Amino acid sequence: MDIIGSGILTGILHAISQSLLIPVIIILILFVIFALISVGGLIAEYTSRKKFKLEESESLIRSLNSLNNTNQMKEAIKESDINEEYKLAMIKVINNEDFGTETKRAFADKIIEEEELRMEKAVEKTDMVVRLGPTFGLMGTLIPMGPGLAALGAGNIELLAQAIIIAFDTTVTGLAASAVSYVVSKLRKRWYEEDLSNFEVLINSTLEILEKNKL
Repeated sequence: MDIIGSGILTGILHAISQSLLIPVIIILILFVIFALISVGGLIAEYTSRKKFKLEESESLIRSLNSLNNTNQMKEAIKESDINEEYKLAMIKVINNEDFGTETKRAFADKIIEEEELRMEKAVEKTDMVVRLGPTFGLMGTLIPMGPGLAALGAGNIELLAQAIIIAFDTTVTGLAASAVSYVVSKLRKRWYEEDLSNFEVLINSTLEILEKNKL
């Protein structure tokens, strides 16, 4: 009875594992397509990326520090050469000049936090492919090896060869998608860390100027 029960259970496990092969292959193909699209997006982002110049920000901060009117500060920000995202965030801080000191600080921190979350979300998908690519590649390797080894025992070399080819192809595909996604994530994270550092400087400087001039 135990033998029959274990036979049923192992049969169920075998059916489940074999039914996963096609979905795993489809997912790996989607990973590769996504990795290639991410490379295209990375190139497009690099070509359109505006290089941050410390001198521009320093000049803008000095200019804002000499102004005593929030409207003049907004105009100075709009006419500056910094990124549009930086301009909108700085103006958003200035628009809350009627808030208390602690509220201004909390609001500024929230703006920085939202920018950080936006940057993390931009690399979230490629990070998932980095982690899941090898996992699905390994699944694609192991699933066909069961029938392949069974075929070897039955003397069916052709079926074994087919199983090995599938195993190798899925492994390579998973690793390739993971490697490409890793490079994309690594480059974007480096850019975004630099952007976030510059963003924090501008936001905190704007807040300090408002507090200093009691605006």
